[in-house]
Amino acid sequence: MVSMVDVPEIEVVVAHQQRATLRVGDVFLKIDVDQANIDVEVQAMAMAPVPTPEVLWRKPPVLALAALPGKALGRLGEPSTTSSAAWAAAGAAIRKLHEAPLPPWPGRSVDELTARLDGECEWLLTHGVLPADLVLRNREIAEAALRPWTPVFIHGDLQVCHVFVGEGDEVTGVLDWSEAAPGDALFDLAILTHGHEERLDDVLAGYGTGVDVDVIRAWWSMRSLVAIRWLSEHGYDPATPGCEVDVLKARMRD
Repeated sequence: MVSMVDVPEIEVVVAHQQRATLRVGDVFLKIDVDQANIDVEVQAMAMAPVPTPEVLWRKPPVLALAALPGKALGRLGEPSTTSSAAWAAAGAAIRKLHEAPLPPWPGRSVDELTARLDGECEWLLTHGVLPADLVLRNREIAEAALRPWTPVFIHGDLQVCHVFVGEGDEVTGVLDWSEAAPGDALFDLAILTHGHEERLDDVLAGYGTGVDVDVIRAWWSMRSLVAIRWLSEHGYDPATPGCEVDVLKARMRD
């Protein structure tokens, strides 16, 4: 007989109407209403030339993944205590991903991204969620991201908490590949440093040359503007210190 003290507790990592992630011991259970997201995640992890979680089993709508060793590079809204070397290692891993063959499915077009940005800005202004000057100035800055780019294999949601590093400052794994696609390399760099702008130089030290920092700043504005409605509707506060609203305010000082 197994004692109840031996049964691991269930930790709710993420939970909203579209998907949920639970942790049970060393296993993560991802539940997604859209199986296409899981299809992309599994295929992208198999293609990515960087460490990814081991797929333990899959039984729709559930995907079971092994926990990664190490710890997250950081958390949005919290100061990062991870070393500069670890951030540089993340930059080097991203470069390796961006140099890999493209995934065979399409990414988002500039027209699609522009339409979404315009729609979210209109919503923010119509509902008075943010001051008009804050929205309009960041919409102007975001324009620099909406240009033609040479597509690379991007993670698509490379939040700082999705990159794990070990004690030796090496990248031990990258999580959550459901938005992987061909896309703009600078988008990944922007999402990783979103809310941790002071770490951009460390990331670029590992990533290398060929980076337009103004476009990264534009993606910071874009990401924040398009995320605020979704976050608000799913129980998250974009006005938490260090998060989306603060990122937009920082652009007013650039």
